[in-house]
Amino acid sequence: MLLHIEPLDRVFLQLGPITIYWYGVIIATGVLLGLWLATRESERLGIRKETFVDLVLIAVPIAIVCARAYYVIFQWDYYSQHISEIPQIWHGGLAIHGGLIGAIVTGVIFAKKRRLSFWKLADIAAPSIILGQAIGRWGNFMNQEAHGGPVSRTFLESLHLPDWIINQMYIQGQYYHPTFLYESLWNMLGFLVLLALRRRNLRRGELFFTYIIWYSIGRFFIEGLRTDSLMLTETIRMAQFISLLLILFAVMMIVVRRMRGVADERYND
Repeated sequence: MLLHIEPLDRVFLQLGPITIYWYGVIIATGVLLGLWLATRESERLGIRKETFVDLVLIAVPIAIVCARAYYVIFQWDYYSQHISEIPQIWHGGLAIHGGLIGAIVTGVIFAKKRRLSFWKLADIAAPSIILGQAIGRWGNFMNQEAHGGPVSRTFLESLHLPDWIINQMYIQGQYYHPTFLYESLWNMLGFLVLLALRRRNLRRGELFFTYIIWYSIGRFFIEGLRTDSLMLTETIRMAQFISLLLILFAVMMIVVRRMRGVADERYND
């Protein structure tokens, strides 16, 4: 006999015809905390805090559009038959790699327009980005998505998780790996690592590359547990493939920039 466990309500607030979902509230919380952190650090390094406010106002909408477009492209067989669902991001379906591509391209253009160093902006933003990702995964939790394969309740209890997390992982008669939690904890640890490295006064750009490497390592392994992966081929998961490319790219950039002498400036310069 199947258990009946009521999932947490996905709706945060209902204002007449307007529905505000927990997914959006959690994503917005991550963005605002990240912005607060970045503006404090930017002022310390001599950059007006309004700079990051302006950047976020431009980059976040573009990142969301790119994250959704990335997801839709790799799920086109479904969305080609359900065109009206493409804008419904409150149901989930935002691919982080797509969002990163949009945000980075926007950051490069923004820095050029403002005559600022992109690498300096990227270093300042790196801890904020991974903090936002750590918080944002709880939006997946509320939507009961981005989970892993089937597990037993005994397994989940062995992780010493509270009942409200275990119960939310009970989906259509089966318990699942809380991969959202694994990635959130990995990203939160990465946030602390980046804050510690920030005090080491790394070469400019290398804090951002460290973020890419850290996030990609965790994503590669956690993605292998998930059941909803976007697929490059029948056997290759897109997120794992992109993660490997990003790790190689970041390591190569650190080495090449040092060899060419273009990474002599330091984070605090």
